[in-house]
Amino acid sequence: MNIGYAFRSGASVAILSLLCSGCTSPSYTGSPYQPGPQIGRAIGTGAGAVVGNAAGVVVGTGEGLVSGIAAPFDTTTHLVRRWHTEITSDGRTIQVPEDILVDANGRPVPYPPPATPPQPQK
Repeated sequence: MNIGYAFRSGASVAILSLLCSGCTSPSYTGSPYQPGPQIGRAIGTGAGAVVGNAAGVVVGTGEGLVSGIAAPFDTTTHLVRRWHTEITSDGRTIQVPEDILVDANGRPVPYPPPATPPQPQK
């Protein structure tokens, strides 16, 4: 990478960010005899809050509905291994693993029954 290119691109990004940064005027510049800008700002703030909350309710309701409908179809499972102690016939004590298949909420899921091979046709 060329050093001049990096410098030019960095300088142009800095200038562009300075030009795009917002400028506001202090609130005391409005005339107390002409309160229109202050009233307009207050009405705009109130309208923005109402519209923003209404949009938030719609989006939240839609996302909740979608996740509620999708919940029964969640097939996420994982194995939990539990160890228990057994004593062998020759007197040794060993740790034996027991694998348990659980769903996303930690509830045990029954293993599907083994598939029986097809019987030959007679």
